[in-house]
Amino acid sequence: IFGLPNYLCDFLFAVASDDNSEFWLSEDENPDNLKLRAYVGKTGREWTAPGEYGKYASQISDLIPLQKNNKYFFELIHKQNDQGTDHVEVAIRSGFSIIDSKFISLYTNESSLKTVDVNHIPQTFASHVTPPQRSSETPPHGVDMLRADPRDSFHQVPLLDRARLQGVLPECIYNPSYIIKGYPLIRYQGLQFVYLTYVYPNDYTRLTHMESDNKCFYRGNPYYLERFQQMDQDNQPKEIQKPPEEPQNHKEEPQQQPRKKKKRRRPEQIQRDQHYLQNPPSEVKNYDQGKEKHSQNNVMENIPDQQNPGPAQREAHLRSEVKHQVDQSLNKDGKIELHQHKAKYRNSSDGNPNLVAVGDRNIPVENIREEANELKQRSRKALVIAAPSNKEYNNRWGHVNDSRKEKEIQDNVIQIEEVEDGGGEEDSWVNQGFSEEEDYDLLNRAVFDVEVKWSQTFQAKPLDLHALRSDWIDLKCNVSGNLLLEESEALSVVEAFMKKLNRKFPRQFSLERIVNIEKKPDYNRGSRYLLELDLQEASGRHLRLVQYIYVKRTEDRGFHKKQNAQDAELKLCNPYSFYWNPTATVHFIVPVKNQAHWVQKFISDMEEMYRTTGDQNFNVIITDYESTDMNIEQALQNSYLPRYQYLRLSGNFERSAGLQAGIDLISDDHSIVFLCDLHIHFPPGFIDTVRKHCVERHMAFAPIVMRLNCGATPLEPDGYWEVNGFGLLGIYKSDLDSIGGMNTKEFTDRWGGEDWELLDRIIQGGLEVERLYLRNFFHHFHSKRGMWNRQMLRNT
Repeated sequence: IFGLPNYLCDFLFAVASDDNSEFWLSEDENPDNLKLRAYVGKTGREWTAPGEYGKYASQISDLIPLQKNNKYFFELIHKQNDQGTDHVEVAIRSGFSIIDSKFISLYTNESSLKTVDVNHIPQTFASHVTPPQRSSETPPHGVDMLRADPRDSFHQVPLLDRARLQGVLPECIYNPSYIIKGYPLIRYQGLQFVYLTYVYPNDYTRLTHMESDNKCFYRGNPYYLERFQQMDQDNQPKEIQKPPEEPQNHKEEPQQQPRKKKKRRRPEQIQRDQHYLQNPPSEVKNYDQGKEKHSQNNVMENIPDQQNPGPAQREAHLRSEVKHQVDQSLNKDGKIELHQHKAKYRNSSDGNPNLVAVGDRNIPVENIREEANELKQRSRKALVIAAPSNKEYNNRWGHVNDSRKEKEIQDNVIQIEEVEDGGGEEDSWVNQGFSEEEDYDLLNRAVFDVEVKWSQTFQAKPLDLHALRSDWIDLKCNVSGNLLLEESEALSVVEAFMKKLNRKFPRQFSLERIVNIEKKPDYNRGSRYLLELDLQEASGRHLRLVQYIYVKRTEDRGFHKKQNAQDAELKLCNPYSFYWNPTATVHFIVPVKNQAHWVQKFISDMEEMYRTTGDQNFNVIITDYESTDMNIEQALQNSYLPRYQYLRLSGNFERSAGLQAGIDLISDDHSIVFLCDLHIHFPPGFIDTVRKHCVERHMAFAPIVMRLNCGATPLEPDGYWEVNGFGLLGIYKSDLDSIGGMNTKEFTDRWGGEDWELLDRIIQGGLEVERLYLRNFFHHFHSKRGMWNRQMLRNT
């Protein structure tokens, strides 16, 4: 609140900042009468230099009448990213001088308050805007991941009791070939034994809006070509990758891929490509994993070819013959020697020296010279447009494995690529049209454009980049999202299960919707599936079926291959003792130190998850390293959480020790421990998601979180997937105790690496780790100010 030095008069206000800011001013000292008066940008990309008030029109307010000796409430909202100079200033029209502190008074004196005390702050339109509701329509940000998905609310549907499913499928031994219990590993090698999971239907976790920063999804890098050469056959067991180097602190910036080099073509290839331009094929054969598929041209019938040329082809053929004859009649200086080819070229019948007779026509000499020059240029360049014929395609590309070669992608898509011969830089300069001689000739002769051939069409094979991916963890690609399970395979598995269910319970259940299917392939023994189906009883009530099933690999075909609906009936069974517990308690353990705002937000988010789901089987455990900016225990007591535990620790902040102290507070060995972070945004059904993917004595869960960029929010999720980190981990306490818990001896003052070390011991303990990109699971960008053991520098 500030007072004014003058009597009633009109004032102009101005604001400048890096990055964005908003200046709100009330008509009086009532916060409810706030109005937005001036601002720097709305998109998040605007900024100004200090004192630069004229960069944007929105920086200067309209005339505002104010009265002397009156107080006026104002709010100044400022947003700063991780670049530039952090500043914001408000000025009043008098040469736009900054409003000094002598004209400002505090709305509330906060010197005696803790950081977490915020009840005195008015809830105004300036700083407390109601967030928009999610909908099935495309969100303003444009990311498909923000669309409503049945997975997001499926936890609210009543669960079908597992006891009712007994006898539907037989029991079978579940012992995956990738389990390596007792196998000696070197440090951080356990990462190589964690594989991604396939999902159906598409959950749109691919970050298409971030592919300008990281284009790894398109595999345009020799790194991926070499990888795919090592994985020619999908039915081969996975090779053990080289162990990674010891990780450093997680980087905030995504890695970018180098640019691709243009592919050169040999002269004989150029000639064939020119032939394809004149004679586009009417049928192209696509080769997919050794199986030949025909794709007919449905756009036009009777496409002209050599046997049935159309008007455009006949004219092009005639022109090519003329150019061939002219090219043979050129000497080294590019001049036409008529006397050497009197049979082909002769002077015009009327004796005009500027005309040449070709056949029964007179053609200007300049036109022939121009066509000759154009032909010379085309000998250096080729426009690769149409796909080659079937025979030529096989001769050139038949040795390439379609499912694993990057070159296949470059030849499948419709593209126009300019390729040059072995000419030097000077030739390249001339080819681009920067020749003084040719530019001079353009001013003195006619110019012709290439005729548009409306009868010419192109062929492009369907491009499924997901089919080229593998379940090995790619630490260089942080935008790709979950692997997609083929629809035919998903439907065949569900159909086989529903037959078994209806055989056990005739006409009692009908399938309403396939909500989610997850597949963990075992290329030697079979595949495990998680089925999440929306079933309707005969009474009309909807039930949620969530069950793991197993499909053994048979000798005639493996289930890692494409499923066929006409294949023999699948042999489904229940993996022995591989059941998830829908009532298991999930303990969220968070070690903290002096992070009042984030601690309060974490507690509020847990409260909101409890209100949304009504799930009481979770517990919040906060281990506090002597925080001084808030009373965390009091905040927990004032919360609506059904269960919580608080432990105050002394000394420097140690994440491993803080997590282990929280683990030791848990008395139920058959409950789930979730090693958590403070700066996380959780999807509503997260508690149930953790339960589904943690199986005692068998499996732990390491969801992949999306790291938001500076300034990004869950509704504007710019960022990248944290593919390197395993610090967010769910595991049964009995399993965690059996492998020794957290490593509190090595990881004391070090930050980073303790998650990969724990992963090593989980893998050696005979557990598998489920790895999924999780929708709406975000890590907020945050400042390091006041975190861990950073000291405060007093301003004197």
